[in-house]
Amino acid sequence: MDLTPYLQNQPKSLDEEPLLSVAINGRIALAMKGRFFLRCFCDSFSERGRIGCAVTDEQTCLAYLKQESFDFLLCTDLLEKGSGFELARKARELDEGLKVVVLSLSDVIPIEYDNAPWLEAVVAEADIIEDRKPLEAAVLAVMGNRSYRSPSLRSDELPYLSCPRLTPREYEVLDRLARGRTDREIAEDLSVSEETARTYTKRLLRTLEVNNRVQAVLKGMRCGMVQI
Repeated sequence: MDLTPYLQNQPKSLDEEPLLSVAINGRIALAMKGRFFLRCFCDSFSERGRIGCAVTDEQTCLAYLKQESFDFLLCTDLLEKGSGFELARKARELDEGLKVVVLSLSDVIPIEYDNAPWLEAVVAEADIIEDRKPLEAAVLAVMGNRSYRSPSLRSDELPYLSCPRLTPREYEVLDRLARGRTDREIAEDLSVSEETARTYTKRLLRTLEVNNRVQAVLKGMRCGMVQI
């Protein structure tokens, strides 16, 4: 999936804490597993015009990186096709100056990549479910030419996570968020107004004790409530 041509027309999520408050200068490339993560991470950047690549597979991202000059790449380890770690390796071969952060949805770094000099920063998804600081720390680290591993990757221990009980409606909303549905699409699915759909999402975030949709879906995944 390639959302790059449609970024300016994509509706932004409202009234939610962004995943990143760190400003990134230069051209940004995103490669994420699925429509949901791609849309949400696009929302994290205040200047969408800086995003020159927003895709869900390794090869399409590499094609963009070969065509244009980029300054920052953020990718998940799992992609719809290919590997985020391999994407990071090949991207650094194309441009040694490219800053790369990998978000590990599997919460591990494969042993063959762990000490690779090109793998600057890796953040376990478990570490950003309730706190965006590890992701921001990773971005700041690579911008300062430093390496970074989030807390659970350094300790080999995942943080404790409480799993609340959801209502049937909250399960419906969480499932649709994980599938990358917008507020308008969720409203259509549930036969309610768009404002009501946004209210449902806000209630879900409160129940899960998270600040945004990405954290909601990540927590839902960890708690076995949803899959992507």
